[in-house]
Amino acid sequence: MLEKYIALRYLKLGNRSGFAYIVTLFSLIGIALGVGTLIIVTSVMNGFRAELLDKIVGMRGHIVVTTKNNQGISKYEQLAEKIYKVDTRITKVISQIEQQAVIAVNGKARGAMIQAISKKSLDEKKLISNNIKYGKITDFKDQTLLIGRRMAEIIGVKVGDNVELMIPDGAVEKTSNSVKSDTYKIAGIFEVGMNEYDKNIIIMPLSEAQDFWETPGKVSQIEIFIDDIENAHNIAQKIANALGEEYIVIDWEHADSSIFHAVTVEKNVMTLILSIIVLVAVFNIISGLTMFTNSKIKEIAILKTMGLTRQSILKIFLIIGSSIGIIGTASGISIGLLISLNIDNIKKFLERFSNSELFSEEIYFLTHIPSRTDVTEVCYISAFAFILCLFATIYPALKAARLDPVGALRI
Repeated sequence: MLEKYIALRYLKLGNRSGFAYIVTLFSLIGIALGVGTLIIVTSVMNGFRAELLDKIVGMRGHIVVTTKNNQGISKYEQLAEKIYKVDTRITKVISQIEQQAVIAVNGKARGAMIQAISKKSLDEKKLISNNIKYGKITDFKDQTLLIGRRMAEIIGVKVGDNVELMIPDGAVEKTSNSVKSDTYKIAGIFEVGMNEYDKNIIIMPLSEAQDFWETPGKVSQIEIFIDDIENAHNIAQKIANALGEEYIVIDWEHADSSIFHAVTVEKNVMTLILSIIVLVAVFNIISGLTMFTNSKIKEIAILKTMGLTRQSILKIFLIIGSSIGIIGTASGISIGLLISLNIDNIKKFLERFSNSELFSEEIYFLTHIPSRTDVTEVCYISAFAFILCLFATIYPALKAARLDPVGALRI
């Protein structure tokens, strides 16, 4: 095709209109950087949301049932059976006690959140049972605890050490004038990958907690896991209707709505800001092709006098613009995917190179930079960039197509 041949010749470097080529080259780089950055940012934000959801829901359940009077849930095994019958999408029901306590060892003390569950429930709670880094889950029995890696580092304990659990004044009615305490052995150390949990959560046998808080036959809440997370709200409504007004039923979307809303807003804002990079590159394409057209006036006039139609001239410049869009977008996709798939390794390399911590667990909650690339989003970003590039060529292409050959040759 003649138009394609001419367009490719115009795209080659080394011709006369050097500045126009430089502008076009920078616009191509801008498209690549814009597309690549958008893919990286969306992948990281998707990864953050997925990781937070996995960790938070893995520790708390998709739906949580508590009582309005805060007196605990009795006959919880029968209640669990009733919950199972509400919806076939319910996969696990875990009864537990969740209370605040103080853990102390060797003169060091810090507050902690106690989650007390049975051995069977611990096996079902995969976020904990699959992430025991030190010790054995089989050792989880009477007078033992599982603690997070960060907590173990902070208070300086290891598997096999003894620690003391204390309840502040008033936590138990019978001991309201004193501090109740008991000694437990560290059976294992877990690491779920979320800093807040790894430094604040202690897992305790349910029977031990019932004795410690003097609430025999009771739990403080019931966690419910489902296989259709997006319908958690609807299932929670069904559970609430089945249990009655005595109970409070909260799904994960409402329990941690502020966190996930913040992640969504940040992702949208970052996407909007970074889209400006692509828009700037598009304007560079317009200016670059316009200058290129001005520099090729006589050549375009000659082509027209040789019989090339206005449609053919238009097609030549559309091929030039679309080629820039394709090359820039393809380069951006390659850069974005390469970095997104290896971002945590890149982070570790930069930290070793700079000898500094770039991604603090204390600030960002997670122990690594998560990344989850959505193929659909990559397609949307690529289409967005390419279509903008195509629109950017319309004005220069129309200008070249409308050129009067007679007037141009007189210049």
